[in-house]
Amino acid sequence: MGKTKRNPFFDNSLLLFSIVIIFWIITTIDQNIPDWSFTLNYGIKAKELEGILGIFAAPFLHVNYQHLIGNTLPFLALGGLVLLSGRGRFIFTSILSTIISGMGIWTFAKEGTVHVGSSILIFSYLGFLLMQAWFSRSIKWCLVALIATIFYGALILTLLYQKNGISWHGHFFGFISGIISAALVTPAPAKKKRKAIIKV
Repeated sequence: MGKTKRNPFFDNSLLLFSIVIIFWIITTIDQNIPDWSFTLNYGIKAKELEGILGIFAAPFLHVNYQHLIGNTLPFLALGGLVLLSGRGRFIFTSILSTIISGMGIWTFAKEGTVHVGSSILIFSYLGFLLMQAWFSRSIKWCLVALIATIFYGALILTLLYQKNGISWHGHFFGFISGIISAALVTPAPAKKKRKAIIKV
């Protein structure tokens, strides 16, 4: 008997929700263990040598439940749309944006600040979806980008929004890294051959 074909929707949902569960476990530990903070210990500490390690941990960390709740739905929605293009692209975009955004935050953010949150990934997914449509010229991906824009296009207005307690650096570099990822993995549309017209 042949192997039962796995359901991509189930696998993708399992991947996304597993990541979100990790978010919630870490935040729950942070909020309930006195004198301990993953956020302060493992966030991106701008311009500090030890803060470089936080580049890989920051997307999994959140300041509090309010911060986490605000990021959970956009992460699931936009991450799910990116997964439509394949788990490989989703993983590549996530890793690339984590590194590029983290380095951007560490280099350009104000010294003495600590940056955390999955907004890094959320903005990278939005940038990826918009640019994937642009680069591919595919009706399918244009529709996907339209859906992303309808529900989360307003996030673009906050790219450079400066307010105490909000890391616009994470938003900006996340979006840019999503664009870079789309440029690297999206194949150019096939050129249609023009038919020659012969006079008779």
